[in-house]
Amino acid sequence: MLHIGGARTALWAYLLAKQTGGRFVLRIEDTDQARSVDGGIENIVDTLHALGIDPDEGSVRKDGVLTEVGDVGPYQQSKRLDIYAKYAHQLIEQGHAYKCFCTRERLDEVRKEQQANKQQPKYDRHCLGLTDEEVEEKLKENTPYVVRMKVPEGKSTVQDIIRGDVTFDHKEVDDQVIIKSDGFPTYHLAVVVDDHHMEITTVIRGEEWLPSTPKHQILYKMLGWDEPKFAHVPLLLNPDKSKLSKRQGDVAAEAYLAKGYLPDALVNFIGTLGYNPTGDREIYSRQELIDLFNLSKVKKSGAVVNFEKLDWMNKQYMQELTEEQIEAILKKQGSEITQTHVRLAKAEASRAVTTIELSERIEPFIRLQDYDSSLLVWKKSDATDAREMLKVAHDYIAAHSDADDLAGYEASMKEWINEQGIGTGNILWPVRIALAGQKISPSPFELIWALGTQEALSRIQTAIQKLETNT
Repeated sequence: MLHIGGARTALWAYLLAKQTGGRFVLRIEDTDQARSVDGGIENIVDTLHALGIDPDEGSVRKDGVLTEVGDVGPYQQSKRLDIYAKYAHQLIEQGHAYKCFCTRERLDEVRKEQQANKQQPKYDRHCLGLTDEEVEEKLKENTPYVVRMKVPEGKSTVQDIIRGDVTFDHKEVDDQVIIKSDGFPTYHLAVVVDDHHMEITTVIRGEEWLPSTPKHQILYKMLGWDEPKFAHVPLLLNPDKSKLSKRQGDVAAEAYLAKGYLPDALVNFIGTLGYNPTGDREIYSRQELIDLFNLSKVKKSGAVVNFEKLDWMNKQYMQELTEEQIEAILKKQGSEITQTHVRLAKAEASRAVTTIELSERIEPFIRLQDYDSSLLVWKKSDATDAREMLKVAHDYIAAHSDADDLAGYEASMKEWINEQGIGTGNILWPVRIALAGQKISPSPFELIWALGTQEALSRIQTAIQKLETNT
């Protein structure tokens, strides 16, 4: 599944592409076959689509079918093996790479010896010294091999948009494997070749890849290509400052969509993890995120993921939902949909944290539960007063049946209550209980608006009967 950190990186690349009139490319990097899972590509594509982060090029879903758009595909690395093999051969021919036949056992022994001598563990270039005849003999014997890049002497400086200039001495850079024994490239060769072919101008990725960037710069020079700009973003952290991982709970963007967090709220949340466009607020529209995006403002240190903040942020977005949006949400959840459902959900939207909770909150109001008649009595009032107030309210509601204009209906009823000299709590409290059957609910006006006049009158009449039976 698409990790929240991966979703953030994708989002930031998307924001930059949209801001600059560029292209946002979704490339599937699946050269590590041991880590590939069935449905993984579909999950990435569908989760990005659900978040509204649709690529301009690469893997997409059209008419329900996974496909590719763009002129420089395939965009799935496992389908580009011939391309990587071509450049690996070129690097060998130019003396920039070599075949390595060392076994895992030998490499482990070399590493142990280096560690015992307190040396930096790295390949000892044993196979670089093989003659052409020795290489040919091993190939005839079908001895498994990898291809390693030959790191030259010198230094490389990464001009990182977020971290500034970071210099690496090539003495600390290993002769990286670029083609594995199964013929698949490693990440290092694949991304360099693909970024060049796909005309990538800016690479945004996690800070864990910063130490690998000098290897990529070296490969760009070996192949005679210009390198893109780099921005290595900070890790996402748990509150205890450990790396955000599945062991600490849900970390997949899909999981939070399934829990009922709104896509726009989730985009706002992940888009401002370790970064805030202005620093003076938390809520940004998608267009504001695009217009204000600035990689140089991203913090260098890890960003703590506070899911309580996501709850707060989602509530802000819930309050802005229209009736049309609420109807679509309820339909997607498979709920029965009537105008009453939609209006009750609209009334409750400001109190629910997620859309799942929203559906749960309206159920008790849809199917009124039995309640004790004592709930109908307001503070120091009594059952007789409550009954009389309900009768007065019943007559008013029956005579003023048009509650479609919620604000106007509420203002008119409050004005009438004042004109009658009735205590607001004395009348509105029993009406609320009669309509909702519980103390915590939307306002009486919202309930009348949502339930409709006839259902509201029926419930009020039931409450009057309750009081008459128990008085």
